[in-house]
Amino acid sequence: MKASLHQVDYRALRGRRVLVRVDFNTPLDADGRITDDTRIRASLETIEHLAGSGARVILISHLGRPKGREEKLSLKPIAAHLADLLRGKGINVSFANECVGHVAHAAVAKVLPGEVCLLENVRFHQEDEANDLGFAQRLALLGEIYVNDAFGVSHRAHASTAGLTQFLRPALAGFLLEREVNVLSSTLENPTRPFATIIGGSKVSSKMAVLEKLLERADVMIIGGAMAFSFLKAQGFEVGRSLVENDRLEYCTKLMARAKELGVRLILPVDVVCGRSVSDTCAAGIARIHKMPPDLIGLDIGPTTIRIIEHELDQCQTIMWNGPLGLFETRAFAMGTNAIIDKLVALTGSGNRRTVVGGGDSVAALSARNVTDGGVSHISTGGGATLEFIEQGTLPGIACLDDVRG
Repeated sequence: MKASLHQVDYRALRGRRVLVRVDFNTPLDADGRITDDTRIRASLETIEHLAGSGARVILISHLGRPKGREEKLSLKPIAAHLADLLRGKGINVSFANECVGHVAHAAVAKVLPGEVCLLENVRFHQEDEANDLGFAQRLALLGEIYVNDAFGVSHRAHASTAGLTQFLRPALAGFLLEREVNVLSSTLENPTRPFATIIGGSKVSSKMAVLEKLLERADVMIIGGAMAFSFLKAQGFEVGRSLVENDRLEYCTKLMARAKELGVRLILPVDVVCGRSVSDTCAAGIARIHKMPPDLIGLDIGPTTIRIIEHELDQCQTIMWNGPLGLFETRAFAMGTNAIIDKLVALTGSGNRRTVVGGGDSVAALSARNVTDGGVSHISTGGGATLEFIEQGTLPGIACLDDVRG
């Protein structure tokens, strides 16, 4: 078990420079305005706790994938938004125009106990993603304590998530990171049964390890999205022009056989909503999978499949969902994904179900449906990080943190 802020006496934080890796990689519109501040709000608990304990809070984050310094990807507007969020708490927020060097040190020196400073985009320096230890040491010089509260980037061994822990201790988990680890670990290792997992998305190849891990733990596995067509073709169905990974058909056959061996109910679509191309804005009809027109593409699960999935979920106490079940960004092909979201919200509202949603596209689908924290039991802030945690049980940015002392 990794040590977190819960193991630290708040009095030990007073006046200390606490370097916090957060994930403020928020979506921006063409004018640089924040369109969704979920990731910022997710770390407010950690930031407010540290500031309330009298720490001098120094935040590290990235934004986008800059090639060197790009002003359109500056964190300055993020700092302004964070200041607005914390103003009611009486917490002052400043911004440093650099994340290392004399500019950063000068900005940090001005931070008083109980105040917050957000450093400039750490990815303006390519050394971060390269996990350059010289750069990591320069970052570490800004703090006396390190806290990782950026679960969404903890699957990357970057200078700001892993490298600096070689130079800065203690290295602790923030409240967001701790919560992510606890929820995902307990869901995977000790679910209240029956346990159903819903896996969607486009490609089997990107989720092979996840499928295998979940198959060992689940009672029901529901597969949707474009990846379902590889399984259907492996069963001998003609799937029209739907996306199929022909080099994964043998894998699909073996996974289905393994599910039968383990007694796991594996649910695949029995009908699909079709289009003529992925750019269609109108559906071309609904087809049973044994009567799929050769010139059409399956872009969503059909109404009969939705009813089957809803019935399966009604029997389950724990549900983990990763990956949309159709091309949800287009209204004509969002029915299946939206129906499952509505079902998860209804089951969560019954008060005795655990519903966990992870993955960037799944979270985007929740947001499009106006479902936030509370609508389901847990919304993971990780995309690739969630998948890798399911596969490995830890992440590079977590493994490097201090262990709880016995």
